[in-house]
Formats: sequence, structure tokens, C-alpha cells
Amino acid sequence: MTAQTKVALGNDHRGVDAKRRVLATLASLDCAVADLGSNAPAGVDYPDFAFAVAEAVATGKADRGVLICATGHGMCIAANKVPGVRAVNCRDIVDAEMSRTHNNANVLCLSADLLGEDLMEQIIRKWFETPFETGGRHDRRLAKIAQFETAQSKK
Repeated sequence: MTAQTKVALGNDHRGVDAKRRVLATLASLDCAVADLGSNAPAGVDYPDFAFAVAEAVATGKADRGVLICATGHGMCIAANKVPGVRAVNCRDIVDAEMSRTHNNANVLCLSADLLGEDLMEQIIRKWFETPFETGGRHDRRLAKIAQFETAQSKK
């Protein structure tokens, strides 16, 4: 992680309160955050925010993304529809670490309803501070995913 990692942050109505805590954690990590999420408790559609964050990451406008909804599942499913995005839904520190070391995940999805404040902060810190293990099997596997995405886009 660089000193000014650019982060696109998105959330639906269920993630409004959690977003405040996430913003504080990202600030403590010296991230430059583009807040693309909802600020109102009125119901909104999570795919709109997932796509905005995923596209920011896929196009290089952001280095990484963070998405928050009730469970993290919906955001993760939607974000992974964008080629080049490797979104993961992390519920513990091991998920956060392994998704970075082995998968070079670039979008972190979080549950606003199922994660406590302390655990959410620990997951974010671990995910942003853990580097990808370059070389060998991990690079080979990610290359296969990228090749599949390219082939699918040509169909």
C-alpha cells in the first residue's frame, strides 16, 4: 500500500452508519477516499453503488474499493460482474489476509449487520496492509481469470 492509496467507497442504506467507521479507519491508513455511497437511510439499490466502485477500480481511478451492505453478499456479487475486479466478502482476519496474499483482491465487501466495530476495523487494516504474494501459482491463477474475462468480452 502506498502512502496515498486511492480508495473508492460505496454503501447502500444499510451501510450508512458503518461507513462512518470505515472512513475513520481509512483516514488512519492515510488513504484518499472517494465516497460514492449513500448518505441517507432511505432504501436504495446496492448494485448501483457496487458497479460505481467496481468501475472506479477496474479503470484505475481507484487502487482499491470498499463496499458495505447488510451482509456484503449482494455487493460482492454485483462488483464481480465488472471485468478486472476481484471482490471478496470478508468476515474475519484470515479471510482478509488470504484474499490479499493469494487472490490480490481489489474490492473488499463488508457486512454492516454482522460485523462488530472492532472486527470491521481489524479486517480493513489487515486487508489494506497485506501485500499480494507475487510470483508462482498465484500470478498464474490470476492470469487465467484475466484470460477468461477477456475471452468472455469477445463473445
